[in-house]
Amino acid sequence: MEKQFDFVAIGDITTDAFIRLRDEVHTQVNKERRELCMNFGSKIPYEDVIVVPAVGNAPNAAVAAARLGLYVALVTDQGDDASAKEHRTALEKNNVDIRFVDDHANKNTNYHYVLWFEDERTILIKHHEYPYILPDIGTPAWIYLSSLGENMESYHNEIATYVKAHPKINLAYQPGTFQIALGYEKSKALYEATHIFFCNTDEARNILDTTEQDSAKLAQKISEIGPKIAVVTDGPKGLHAHDTKTGDTWFMPPYPDPKPPLDRTGAGDSFSATVSVALARGLPLEKALQWGPINSMSVVQYVGAQEGLLVREKLEEYLSKAPSDYIPRKI
Repeated sequence: MEKQFDFVAIGDITTDAFIRLRDEVHTQVNKERRELCMNFGSKIPYEDVIVVPAVGNAPNAAVAAARLGLYVALVTDQGDDASAKEHRTALEKNNVDIRFVDDHANKNTNYHYVLWFEDERTILIKHHEYPYILPDIGTPAWIYLSSLGENMESYHNEIATYVKAHPKINLAYQPGTFQIALGYEKSKALYEATHIFFCNTDEARNILDTTEQDSAKLAQKISEIGPKIAVVTDGPKGLHAHDTKTGDTWFMPPYPDPKPPLDRTGAGDSFSATVSVALARGLPLEKALQWGPINSMSVVQYVGAQEGLLVREKLEEYLSKAPSDYIPRKI
């Protein structure tokens, strides 16, 4: 019998073109958010462009899991162009099995433009429409589902049905933009099939249609709509996780940055994937929550979502050198 995968990531793949902006752009702050501003109709110089293939929430998670030693495959759809070939090469280089990567004739592959200013980015996204069909992935220990295009509703139901029919599979769910916009009611089956769920505070408020500011309460409320474990991140403030089995809510601070972040792209993906990998390796939730922020810390020191992803030995080295207060705390 063929060996089952430890970790199968499902979600769209793209190329990210990082366009580093110069000071000719400016930012302004309103009451709710910081805004990137440009003069309309003008020609704006940029610093440089860095192109990173085979990225996206699910591919980033797949590479993270492979670097940490799991047997990993990616389920994704793309076109049949030059970018698609680059994606296959990059995934194989990172030890991700590509048997479930589906190339569609006469279709374009996703390509995103990242407007990079200081350590933050605004991403111009486009998900091409593909006929999503779940292949025969067997019975992996974990499925990691993340960002898909707007036509994902029936695919969601297919994945939820598959997980419920295979109770040994644990589902990690980190929704993307269109999945959050779809709304909870249309994704109810998926939420109920989810073992661990990841989002940030803004996303949690959108999902729950609430103005609640406390990330601990948001995690508790997310767990009430289905996931066994709900994790809500709040940037440099840390994160909260609620475990419905034990009733415990945990707070985890961030791992300190060794130097100012270079680019924050992929920080959430690396965190969510690493926590999932730790659980897949049999670690308890409180230990898994210590793993995740370390990979995020490393990723933001590089351009793109994958270069800074750690192997297990290096992650554990960082953990051994962590400050004394880098511990999860029950609240």
